[in-house]
Amino acid sequence: MSAQLQEMPQIRRMYLTDLDEVVAIEREVFLFPWTRGNFSDSIDSGYHCLVLEHGGQLFGYGVMIIGAEEAHLLTLSIAAGLQRKGWGEGLLRHFIQVAKEQRARSMFLDVRESNHAAARLYKRIGFRQVARRKDYYPAMGGREDSLVMELML
Repeated sequence: MSAQLQEMPQIRRMYLTDLDEVVAIEREVFLFPWTRGNFSDSIDSGYHCLVLEHGGQLFGYGVMIIGAEEAHLLTLSIAAGLQRKGWGEGLLRHFIQVAKEQRARSMFLDVRESNHAAARLYKRIGFRQVARRKDYYPAMGGREDSLVMELML
């Protein structure tokens, strides 16, 4: 499937019917995953909730909110077996384009201090660290800081 996947991925709106697959990926890749309710509330609130799929199989998703000329990427993930193949970057670039189309002037995101691979990706795309949130994320044995990153659009 991987060779086919490189040819025809689709980014589309996330629906409530996608949540079983979204939550399965979320639980696969995060120690402290969002709940089904978090995703459902995001859809119901009109956030930009997108999925990445091929052949009816969901393998990535993200959620972004836009307000006051700022976009905030709340979550973005790719299924574990398909990470480090460029899909996360492609989905992130799609969110950036959506933010620009909605006239956002900047995009923010939080990343775990320990998530070096994600932070490198964000920096490569042009994000820069603008702040640190102390003890923002739950972590094994305590809490972990978040790096707040911004991209000027």
